[in-house]
Amino acid sequence: MGYKGKKKMMSFAIFGILTVISLVCLFPVLWMCLISVKPTSESISGFSSIWVDNPTFDNFNRLFSMIPVASNFFNSIFTTVVGTVTSLFFCSLAGFAFAKYKFPGRNFLFYFVIGTMLVPPEVGAVPLFIIMKKLNLINSLWSLVIPRIATAVGIFYMNQYISDVPDELIEAAKIDGCKDFGIFWRVILPTIKPALASWAAVTLIARWNDFFWPLLYLRKQAKYTLMVTISLLPVSEGLSTPWPVILAGTTLVIIPIIVLYIILQTFQKDGMMEGAVKG
Repeated sequence: MGYKGKKKMMSFAIFGILTVISLVCLFPVLWMCLISVKPTSESISGFSSIWVDNPTFDNFNRLFSMIPVASNFFNSIFTTVVGTVTSLFFCSLAGFAFAKYKFPGRNFLFYFVIGTMLVPPEVGAVPLFIIMKKLNLINSLWSLVIPRIATAVGIFYMNQYISDVPDELIEAAKIDGCKDFGIFWRVILPTIKPALASWAAVTLIARWNDFFWPLLYLRKQAKYTLMVTISLLPVSEGLSTPWPVILAGTTLVIIPIIVLYIILQTFQKDGMMEGAVKG
């Protein structure tokens, strides 16, 4: 067998291994989606449960009658989208300042921000709760957005990416009469589109899946995010909620974030081409 034959065999083997891994990873999601459309009378154990004899949407109808899905879904969308947009803006703005401007105490302040990454977020739960209470933001969706408008991880990530942007671009913008914020808005942001897409994907997933902070700040079911409401489904009917109904709620939570991640991955690939700097 020649070199080309060995290369094809190697590519085929790698493709086969990746296909098997992908199927193993996707199987729980597929199983969940199939169980969500099965009648509660059918079995959900074993590989035979994959086959659905009588698909039905009664589980979703029952789910909608048990919890305020529409308001909870809006709450999740609001906190996820607004939280992601504000995080992208302020983290990139801070990263730009640390990367391209020299000011007294810059290094100390930057390393201090990085040092906060060593502190678990849950340590600040009580102080943050007291602050939110004094600001009258308990049971408000803004309590899930404001405390994490800018994070140390996001600032560090954006700083590392913006540091690679050539200073010549900034100098050229200054010569053209562009102010500081104009440089950030018109030069830096278009150049770091891949970084923005990557951080947006990470932030979207983290905020959509957020459970601890909504449970801490929100008090009424109408204000809950979808993740909190779905997590309470097993006990919503005295530990008697059927599994197909629970998995219908889980499907409702997981599918949107998978779709959003695929869309953002596409933007990330496009941004790598558009944001490339030619020498």
